Amino acid sequence: MSIVWIFGSWASWNKLKGNDDDDWIDRMNHLYTVVLLCIFAVFTGGGQYVGDPIQCWCPAQFTGSYVSYTKSYCWIKNTYYIPMDDSIPEAYEARDKEELTYYQWVPIILVFMAFMFKFPCLVWRMLNGYSGINVQRIVNMAADTQSSEPKKRDETVKHIAVYIDRWLDTHRQYQYNFVVRMRQKASKVCCLLCNKRDGTFLIGLYMFVKILYCVNIICQFFILNGFMGHDFYSAYGLEVMGDLASGSSIRESTRFPRVTLCDFDIRQLQNLQRWTVQCVLPINLFNEKIFIFLWFWFVFVAVLTLGNFCFWVWRTVVKQNRVAYVKKFLKVKDQLHGNDDKKICKSFADDYLRDDGLFVLRLVARNSNAILLTDLVMNLWGIYREKDSVKKMAEDYEPHP
Repeated sequence: MSIVWIFGSWASWNKLKGNDDDDWIDRMNHLYTVVLLCIFAVFTGGGQYVGDPIQCWCPAQFTGSYVSYTKSYCWIKNTYYIPMDDSIPEAYEARDKEELTYYQWVPIILVFMAFMFKFPCLVWRMLNGYSGINVQRIVNMAADTQSSEPKKRDETVKHIAVYIDRWLDTHRQYQYNFVVRMRQKASKVCCLLCNKRDGTFLIGLYMFVKILYCVNIICQFFILNGFMGHDFYSAYGLEVMGDLASGSSIRESTRFPRVTLCDFDIRQLQNLQRWTVQCVLPINLFNEKIFIFLWFWFVFVAVLTLGNFCFWVWRTVVKQNRVAYVKKFLKVKDQLHGNDDKKICKSFADDYLRDDGLFVLRLVARNSNAILLTDLVMNLWGIYREKDSVKKMAEDYEPHP
């Protein structure tokens, strides 16, 4: 998959939606949140560059050109906010501390935030192909079989099983020495030690991407604080919730003031005259509502993303989950008849499928249905039982007279 295709996928919704090689929490981050941020960026950008984002109350002696100059200057230079009940500080340094430095950059900030949400997905799309298997192709083939004829469906599932079997056998460890054994032990403890031959490349990469999603959603609040200044955003939603809980209407936020002040100098011959005008920022009416919504949306996404990451950590670290996951499908087809079959099932999950194989099965399950996955597991089970090493294992388990 080329980088050109990845960035070209933004051109249409179908391509923007991309592949089904992740779960719905990932799509909430890299798809739905990105679309929201881009819509808000276009809306605020249109209000700035197409409409009239600032209006200033100028002295009566200002002509039309003076008024246009004042508006352009105050928009570019930054305005500052002093509450109506407070007197304007005489010291210009005190005024500078209250400057609003963000409102011209809101569309760019939103686009940058959208890129940060998309970045983990780009990492996953660009690197998962190095595992040796086309995860997107496997998931798409499995999803397409749901509407196929029974005969074609069975052939496709069998084809997928053969493909996965060849991939698993190709990327298996055939040479053993001290370094290999130590690496295998380490990979069992930490799957982030990505290694194809140890069966931890895909799951390790996916967990790394999950960490990127978690770091990103937490850093979004710090990024906004950095852009907008002095704990601008951390407690914004809490203040809104406090107003709603007290039964009062949401008051005008000091973070998004609509009426501000602007100082500018006009040079006339050898004289330098400073003016202070009062300006209104209509765009902040929309910025306020947009960032209120984004605060609650980010908290919602953060809770789901962190919870999903903990779930995947539990699923990966607890090795009993691998056997239990496979066993439930084999029990449906009545393939486990005794302790010998259960031992072979454990070897099937731990030594044959391993973490990467189970990860592919889980992705197929999330994007298709349990019936198809049961058939796929049964095909893989049949292929595994026909291997010489497994037949020998089964013979060793049989009681001798």
